[in-house]
Amino acid sequence: MPIPDWCAPIGGTLYTTTAPLAWGIGRKGGPSVTVPPGFAFDVSIPRSLWLAFSPHDHRYLRAAAIHDWLLADGWWRVTAGAVFLEALRADGVGRIRRLLMWLAVSLYRWT
Repeated sequence: MPIPDWCAPIGGTLYTTTAPLAWGIGRKGGPSVTVPPGFAFDVSIPRSLWLAFSPHDHRYLRAAAIHDWLLADGWWRVTAGAVFLEALRADGVGRIRRLLMWLAVSLYRWT
């Protein structure tokens, strides 16, 4: 699958946004965030899981960019994880795969 036109790979599992990426949170008309151009984000999936979860699967890119931006912008990890889950669903990621990925980002560095 081709990489979306709003981002570009910069090496390994790192990407950068090449255009603003806007996302509405929750219900229609709710709050929104915009990931600015030039923001570097990581689709950090352990190499041992790449056969099942490729870090270059285009369905994960938007969710990863938004999640990393929310964390960089000071949002709480649980909130960023919920938005990540919502973005994965919007991009057609199946229920079980979404759940596993959401658990991974929500529990990573949990304190």
